[in-house]
Amino acid sequence: MLALATGCVLDAAVGASRGKLTGEHALLRALHGRLKRGDLLLGDAYYSSFDAVVTLVGMGVDVVMRQAANRRTDFRRGTRLGREDHLVQWHRHRNRPKWMTREEFAALPRMLPMRELRVRVDQPGFRTRSFVVVTSLLDAVAYPRKELEELYRSRWHAELDLRSIKSVMQMDVLRCKTPAMVRKEIFGHFLAYNLIRGVLAASALGNQTLPRSLSVQGARQTLEAFRVELNRAHGEAAQRLREVALTAIAYHRVGDRPDRVEPRVVKRRPKPYPRMQVPGKRPEGV
Repeated sequence: MLALATGCVLDAAVGASRGKLTGEHALLRALHGRLKRGDLLLGDAYYSSFDAVVTLVGMGVDVVMRQAANRRTDFRRGTRLGREDHLVQWHRHRNRPKWMTREEFAALPRMLPMRELRVRVDQPGFRTRSFVVVTSLLDAVAYPRKELEELYRSRWHAELDLRSIKSVMQMDVLRCKTPAMVRKEIFGHFLAYNLIRGVLAASALGNQTLPRSLSVQGARQTLEAFRVELNRAHGEAAQRLREVALTAIAYHRVGDRPDRVEPRVVKRRPKPYPRMQVPGKRPEGV
């Protein structure tokens, strides 16, 4: 769970690789305690099920998500708010989910009012030309269509943040062997990442810019360059050195990101060797 404004990791749920209650829906339910009334949760189509949304709305948490593929949208029905924008009633499933008790299922409302609107993409670089966004923000005046479209588009920051955590923080390969140590390694990376994001927020605040406009990699490299001197400095000298470091971080802006038109490529070519299939055993002929 990531903060949209700063990119910080608010919380995370870690589960087993397979088995019951290890899917992303179950992991999201484990994070419900981190949410509070008035929060707004952005999510992709995987999370826009009736059970997940009605639980969040019951907690006072609004949602903006993409429509699930198994739910059809008919803009000829419901209350029309504009072109391809309407209010509809979502109906509860007849069958109780296995993870929900009978009492919890009986307490769910049979219908949930939701707003559905179609977003059309006329910009190159996007795989999808149109899709439906669903939200519990029903007031078309308080929450205009254009703002909801831009809000859901900003969900792409989550993918960029995950890339920063895996690549910049070098978390793409976990080296621990036991589940307990793997969890410590994961949250150790999150801690270091949040410290960098906190420094980015402080630099942005002092230099009148947005945290999202500053580079995570640039901040990491700047902190590494100042690390020795910051450890040695004390008192006023340390305060001046921190101010200089924050100003230097503000010069590291994110690169030119023309939306999603740039192709995905691998920068470094693989080495011309076969892959090791068994630990400690080299392939034949090597």
